[in-house]
Amino acid sequence: MNSISHTPLPALPDPGRYQLRRNVHNITRYQTIAADMQHVSSKPRLYVHVDMNAFYAQVEQMCYNLYGIPVVVGGWRKPDGTVKGIVATSSYEARAWGVKTGMSALEACKLCPYVVFKQVDYEKYRAYSKRIKAVLDTFSPDVEAYSMDEFFMDITWKRRESREELMEFGRAIKEAIHEDTHLRCSLGISTSKTYAKLASDLKKPNGLTVLTEKREIQKHIWPLPLDEVWGIGRRRYAKLKLKGLYTIKDGIDNGYPAFQKIFGDYFGKILWMTVAGKDQAVVMDQTEYVPRRVGYGHTFSTWTDDPWRVAGEFAKAAKQVCYRLRGYGKKSDKFMGTVRFQGTEKEGFSFAFRAPGHTNLDRYVIKHCLEKVVPRLFHYRKFGRRFRSIMLSTTELDMTTQTELFFREETRLKRLYQAMDYLNNRFGPDTVHHGIARFDVKGHTHFKERSM
Repeated sequence: MNSISHTPLPALPDPGRYQLRRNVHNITRYQTIAADMQHVSSKPRLYVHVDMNAFYAQVEQMCYNLYGIPVVVGGWRKPDGTVKGIVATSSYEARAWGVKTGMSALEACKLCPYVVFKQVDYEKYRAYSKRIKAVLDTFSPDVEAYSMDEFFMDITWKRRESREELMEFGRAIKEAIHEDTHLRCSLGISTSKTYAKLASDLKKPNGLTVLTEKREIQKHIWPLPLDEVWGIGRRRYAKLKLKGLYTIKDGIDNGYPAFQKIFGDYFGKILWMTVAGKDQAVVMDQTEYVPRRVGYGHTFSTWTDDPWRVAGEFAKAAKQVCYRLRGYGKKSDKFMGTVRFQGTEKEGFSFAFRAPGHTNLDRYVIKHCLEKVVPRLFHYRKFGRRFRSIMLSTTELDMTTQTELFFREETRLKRLYQAMDYLNNRFGPDTVHHGIARFDVKGHTHFKERSM
């Protein structure tokens, strides 16, 4: 009887560097204020926040010599002159006409008929962001790229300097950025990350604010509404107002127990610490950050009533989400999605589903996502609904490395996606697609690199 030899499968090449920030809008990172992200020592600290005002629009104005002209990034004009897209950001000239982030390009055009539309070009903005980071690295050894257009610096070593010396330091940073990139920024210096960020917002655009003395902080920071603080959005602010808490001063005066009663012991305490400017967060390298959720959203350039095209968009969304999960080395078994209908009321539906276990492989996620959403898409089409946008995200990540008892990812699938990542990382993110993605919604988007 002949013995059968099993030749081991050849090792695949390393997938290479994952492009985890490609087409990703930054959201509030609560890790910035969480207890495990604070300095161990409680000594006073000093932070700088650099905000590249209207960054995307400013880059486009500089690149195309559009200075003084209202510019919207996130829209385009069709050959017949019809405008499409969603406003990602706008220049200050456009904002003066009432143009705001999130409104439709059509609304922006009605407010400002002479606006110039440019599509989002993340690669260009990322290149300028890297140049800004390189400039800031010459001013401090501790620089955090919070997003492409926001940076934090720890300058505790300058804590004993006078206000005039800190103002001069801030001016030097602003001038160095402008000399290298021809871009302007607003800059804030204060005793916590939160207050440095609030300080940079006080004089926009191209402002400089130093708030290190308690008297100055009480004058300029305390009167601000609580929803100016990161982590306090519309819904949380509504809950605070029901308790008579409107301003930062109100929050400080009432103490953290008031916040704990509304938001729970843990989150209420860290949220109050942020409001009070008592957070002493570490300025961290962006590469060390792992989000608690990973998501992808897309607004179509026009509506569709074809459920299979929407299904193709969800396949693309799952590919993006799973790609980022693999890049972070994380997995999830709980996901949620939304579909928005065409119309001014922004109606739609949400759904949730579970994968068979913790995974970051596309096939498991796509299968269970489509099983959940496709019947609902056909259901709503019967009632004449047309579809305009989708979103898919994890609801939580598996932050452990424990082996599951009843689920194992197939080895051949792991190797397949490792090979896909290698090709997409080396030759571009659209080198290898899922077959169903061919049934996506055709047309432009407000992202230049995704347009047809």
